[in-house]
Amino acid sequence: MGAIGNVGVLLVQTLGGLYLLAILLRFLLQIARADFYNPFTQAIVKVTDPAVRIFRRFVPGYRGVDFASLVLAFIVQCIATALLITFSGFTIPGVALLVTWSALGLLSFVLNIYFWSMIVSIIASFIAPYSAHPALSLIRQLTEPLMAPFRRLLPSMGGLDLSPIFVFLALQIIRTVLIMPAGVNPTVVLGI
Repeated sequence: MGAIGNVGVLLVQTLGGLYLLAILLRFLLQIARADFYNPFTQAIVKVTDPAVRIFRRFVPGYRGVDFASLVLAFIVQCIATALLITFSGFTIPGVALLVTWSALGLLSFVLNIYFWSMIVSIIASFIAPYSAHPALSLIRQLTEPLMAPFRRLLPSMGGLDLSPIFVFLALQIIRTVLIMPAGVNPTVVLGI
């Protein structure tokens, strides 16, 4: 891979990864029923809305969840994967393999979003436990649907919340069972 290929990979990973992050955050925040009037949510919607509107014409939503953003994320992942493979000097594989890599890349990206959101949430709970910063409240709203089932199952520990440990364990189990056995090349797929 020459200098042009390296620059192409860098641009696709950076710009494609940031745009894919915005699209997936839009989808995940809708699922979590996060505050729409949060300034960070507004910025995410503003960045992703032109492309999502195109897909919303023929991809219906269901119970308040806009699946057009998920379809857009999948298409962006497919394009980015194909570009990364091309810039790496390989030929693009068959459609089935490209679709599989893209689906696993999206799943891995979502797992990474939740992993890092949990890390930020845990650190913020020690540094600024009662902060009303819009980014921290958005992260709490994003991670709460993951932690709530574990909080209900675990007994009260006197102010100590062990639910993040079990969420991390569940995220790692999902990654180990679904993504690792597929043998997806991490340099070719965004999100891994």
